[in-house]
Amino acid sequence: MEEVEKSARAPAAYDWGLVRWIWTFVRPYRGLFITSIVLMPLNTCFSLAQPYMIKLTVDLFLSPRPSHRPPAWLAPILRAAGSHGLAAMGVVYALLLIGEFTTFFGQFYLTNMVAQYSLSDLRMALFERVERLPMAFFDRNPVGRLVSRMTTDIDAINEMFGAGSLTLLIDMLTLSGIIIIMLTLSFRLALWALISIPPLLMIIRFFQVRARVVYGQIRDRLAALNSYLSEAIGGVSIVQLFTRQVETAREFDVLNQRSRDSQMMANVYEAGLFSTIETISTITIGIILWIGGGEAMHRLIGLGTLFAFIEYAQKFFLPLRDVSSKYTVLQSALASAERLEALMREPITIQTPQRPRTPALRSGHIVFDNVSFSYRRGDPVLKGLSFEIEPGRKVAIVGATGSGKSTIIKLLNRFYDVEGGRILVDGVDVRNWDLRELRRTIGLVQQDVQIFTGSILDNVRLGRLDLDESSILKALERAQALSFVQRLPARLHEDLRERGSNLSAGQRQLLSFARALAYDPRILVMDEATSSVDSETERLIQIALTELLTGRTALIVAHRLSTIEKADRIMVLSHGELRESGTHEQLLASRGLYYRLFELQYARFRAGSAATGLEGPNGR
Repeated sequence: MEEVEKSARAPAAYDWGLVRWIWTFVRPYRGLFITSIVLMPLNTCFSLAQPYMIKLTVDLFLSPRPSHRPPAWLAPILRAAGSHGLAAMGVVYALLLIGEFTTFFGQFYLTNMVAQYSLSDLRMALFERVERLPMAFFDRNPVGRLVSRMTTDIDAINEMFGAGSLTLLIDMLTLSGIIIIMLTLSFRLALWALISIPPLLMIIRFFQVRARVVYGQIRDRLAALNSYLSEAIGGVSIVQLFTRQVETAREFDVLNQRSRDSQMMANVYEAGLFSTIETISTITIGIILWIGGGEAMHRLIGLGTLFAFIEYAQKFFLPLRDVSSKYTVLQSALASAERLEALMREPITIQTPQRPRTPALRSGHIVFDNVSFSYRRGDPVLKGLSFEIEPGRKVAIVGATGSGKSTIIKLLNRFYDVEGGRILVDGVDVRNWDLRELRRTIGLVQQDVQIFTGSILDNVRLGRLDLDESSILKALERAQALSFVQRLPARLHEDLRERGSNLSAGQRQLLSFARALAYDPRILVMDEATSSVDSETERLIQIALTELLTGRTALIVAHRLSTIEKADRIMVLSHGELRESGTHEQLLASRGLYYRLFELQYARFRAGSAATGLEGPNGR
């Protein structure tokens, strides 16, 4: 994703590559898109015919001369109209206006319809891609920045469709058509009218190159702004608790000003280009009036030709003004497409192999065989770790912060791949498992519980429609969560707010426990699952564990040593290595690292209980 954040200014060939990439999402709707493209030249024809009709009207009726004759296609219409020839010209002109309106409406409507369908597919493809990306990707990229990619960047592409940037080619054809018509009407006056084109093209190019760089900066800085907003609003309770409102506002102001400055610079370029074209347009029309007026007075050209030239000159500079705005929108869209395309190219390193292996028997047997792993190169977290957990056994992992406890859980669920060694679940390397089946075999209860907006029922079954309400109620009961759910007004259908803010921390933890049980996993993993709950909730979990872990392999990571005293085996980690292994009593008797951890925690608990009159662990 690092290249996603670069303001890399790609050459024209790469721009066409981005257009081809966008086309892959437009292709399913190419019928509608081609129809809208066909309507563009028709709209141009209706538009360009109008000044010519004005010329004919002036020359034939308002300033008639013997040399003025109606064209072959118009003569039958005027003969049929008789004395109402001027009215007939008005009718023809009105038909041209209706044709222009109809074709423009159809083209605009179809283009935007294609845009909405295509961008909806793009947004869905991005979401599905992000869902499958490995955890290492999210370690490097803030969530707010990804949200910005999937919202503001896609909006920039949508703006490209809405602003008609795809009609740039038709605009070029329109300009070419105007030049040909003007040269046909009066070669000399056309040369005077077109003398401004070379300097105008140089000016446009000058602004275009700089606008591309600025629009890349805009997207980068807006993504940084959204990322900061996501963090600041998500952690607003901490901001208020530590009274950091002023400092947070100051940091946001810096990012906001950088975003504003890049937007202002883009406005400077856009305003400069627009005003330059407007000025040259006015000067050119003045030249046409000066030169053409003199020729009309000397009857070198007809008055209708002069009027037509003025109309064509205005229509000539109108696409150029549009090109300036359309081009800036196009540059913004290409800058966004560059980031989205890079996001879509992010490799999915953790995925199901082409030929996954399925264990003959799913018993919950776990083997770590000489496993090594590091989040950053040169900074190992696990160093040749080896251990085995027999089916149905309850094993706990303890150790100081940073010893690698949670990393073991992540590797077991294959959130990351090992760098050395292997991890076997029921005799099959986790890298050879079907990823979906592996994670359904392992039920994970995390310390930080993610509650989604929706009902309790939805949060427990997480899309598993095969789990009916009776199954969910049973899971809640076994997780000791049913009692508080039944006290809620809507019970299972009680709506939970964002992050489950209308539940206590302990209640959210119990829901997480029920969520894992509803899937009935062979292996149950608890990652600090009781570290943030009160004593009563911890007691409920301990009651549930006695029944829940029967016949099920359990791996428990815990800081509270009192919660794992009854584990079949306790493994003590230190700096990514297995230092001790045994039962609670054996490890205390050996008076090693576990003994020191237990004494340290017991001394801290005893110091607290002395002030409250509470007993220490196990009533001591």
